[in-house]
Amino acid sequence: MNSSTSGDTGEHKEVLSINKTVFIGSAIVSILLIFWTITFPTYSENLLSTAMAWVSDSFGWYYMLVIAAYSMFSLFVGMSRYGDIKLGQDQEKAQFPFLTWAAMLFSAGIGIDLLFFGASEPLMHYLTPHSGLTPESAEAMREALPQTFLHWGLHGWGIYALIGMTLAYFAYRKNMPLALRSALTPIFGERLVKGWLGDSVDTFGVVCTLMGIATSLGIGVLQANAGLTHVFGVSDSKTVQSVIIILVVVAAGLSAMTGVEKGVRRLSEFNMITATLLLVAILVLGNTTYLLNTFTQNIGDYFQTVVTKTFDVYAYEGQAGAEWKSAWTIFFWAWWVAWAPFVGLFIARISRGRTLREFVFGVMFIPLGFIFAWFSIFGNSAIDLVANGAVELGETAINNAPMGMYALFEYYPFSDILSFAGVIIGLVFFITSADSGALVLSNLSSRGLSNDMDAPVWLRLFWATATGLITLGLLFAGGFTSLQSVSVVAGLPFSVILVLYMVAMWKSLKEEGNKRKASTVDTANVLNGGKNWKARLQRIVSFPNKKQVQSFLTNVVLPAMKEVESELNNQGLRTQLIKRTVEDGGFEGLSLKVGHGTEEDFVYDVCLVKAVRPNFTLATSSKQAEYYYRAEVFLDEGSQEYDLVGYTKEQVLVDILNQYERHMQYLHLER
Repeated sequence: MNSSTSGDTGEHKEVLSINKTVFIGSAIVSILLIFWTITFPTYSENLLSTAMAWVSDSFGWYYMLVIAAYSMFSLFVGMSRYGDIKLGQDQEKAQFPFLTWAAMLFSAGIGIDLLFFGASEPLMHYLTPHSGLTPESAEAMREALPQTFLHWGLHGWGIYALIGMTLAYFAYRKNMPLALRSALTPIFGERLVKGWLGDSVDTFGVVCTLMGIATSLGIGVLQANAGLTHVFGVSDSKTVQSVIIILVVVAAGLSAMTGVEKGVRRLSEFNMITATLLLVAILVLGNTTYLLNTFTQNIGDYFQTVVTKTFDVYAYEGQAGAEWKSAWTIFFWAWWVAWAPFVGLFIARISRGRTLREFVFGVMFIPLGFIFAWFSIFGNSAIDLVANGAVELGETAINNAPMGMYALFEYYPFSDILSFAGVIIGLVFFITSADSGALVLSNLSSRGLSNDMDAPVWLRLFWATATGLITLGLLFAGGFTSLQSVSVVAGLPFSVILVLYMVAMWKSLKEEGNKRKASTVDTANVLNGGKNWKARLQRIVSFPNKKQVQSFLTNVVLPAMKEVESELNNQGLRTQLIKRTVEDGGFEGLSLKVGHGTEEDFVYDVCLVKAVRPNFTLATSSKQAEYYYRAEVFLDEGSQEYDLVGYTKEQVLVDILNQYERHMQYLHLER
């Protein structure tokens, strides 16, 4: 609750509107890309395949290094002395309960791909491993799951942790818009970030998000149609797929209208519960002891080999190794980076009030545990069946990946029930992807949106509809593969933006460290020379009402601030005193702002804060109010958790000077 967020400060407040540059620019680029892939499907696919191969051959080493850097930086922040910094002001509480937050992380970050690749990818690594392994060998069987874990494990979630914590930090800690541009402010300055550079970054983010969601919906509709065909015998056709897309977009639109707190939250909780039940069913109905043994060994193998695999570019395996690396590891790294704007913004949106340590370890390790369990149980079940003669299952996984999970269910009791559950989970994943995507797209294309607001409902509905129409167009004209390639190729330039995010985050965290050092500077406090101790005691145990605190702000704090303002102006400093009033004419808060040019301004806020009265004081009189009011001091980083009520004007003056001296010490450390 600082001066930039409270009441009428007299400063210009930007009106919520469409950011025409981002909105029109992203629309033009997206339409041209889609038109190109639909009109020239063969040419675009060949060109983009060539581009992907060039990226892999020329920048494979770069991807390996930079993906490792993202994860290591995120873990460093979480384990460092900066880990207890809040993504918000110091007194803020987490916006969502822990389990709800975990469920939304799970749904946003994994989505339909979990069902698509759950059985198919481990089987592919077993049947068609890289050139250093013999297909269908015991070694290939053991390597299949650690290789899958590599593609879905710490590295990918480290990317999400980096972008999510950076965006949330600058939005909720620095009170900037929740947008991709905000995190670049420490490097390029406010003017460029608010101008063409910021618009370019946000436009790029919208295009990446739109392409990613469209291809994800394409994967999702194939998965859903495969499930309906398997369970109900519904034809595998474009008509059925069109109906699925329309129904999902309508459901996503309805969910978007209710906002994150209701729609996305409830759907994510449902997904987490049902996916867990399906996983437990496969564990119990299958070879339970074998699956638990392989699960344990897979985790051990992953952590034993993760460093080696992180930097393995298959340099000694010739062309075959290069092609395998391009088709799998580099593809996944580029795909994670391309999805980072969408998922990072959404994770930041739901993480206000958490510490950096909570955020990093929550984002990197909560989904990781479920991913280990899901891929190990589904993957080892499928591999064990194929190794013991289920040849058709292996052929299905390789030739028709969307059907891989349903083909696996055929080998279990209650296969129809399991398949039906898979269809439902897939559809809900489908809806949450479209819903959260519409939220991110609408927020990115808005101007004047505060960090605790979402774009208007009509704009969310527009983007939900737009993604549905794009998916329908690609469904009938082809082009899903090309559009997916666009997203992957776009991952290369965005990976550079993520490097800049690391620089910006480190720079800002060092500033936080200097502020903490500066706050330890001890200054003398004046309490009438220690003579009037009874007045001090009375102040400590008093619980005034609203009018009494407003009177204190008017008669004590305001005169003190005016004297400081006058003196600092005489010293040549640009000082501003801001008064915030309520309807009854009393003060809601007072703010003293001292400008320091290109360096950080000093802001000393005194705000009227409602608080719960201690229980022991209510026993004295049943007529006493349940609440009382405080005149709390706020700095840029939030409430300082102390109350000025009862201070003399001289004591308020000393407190302002104490905080200003600490701020000057912080600026000195910054220099």
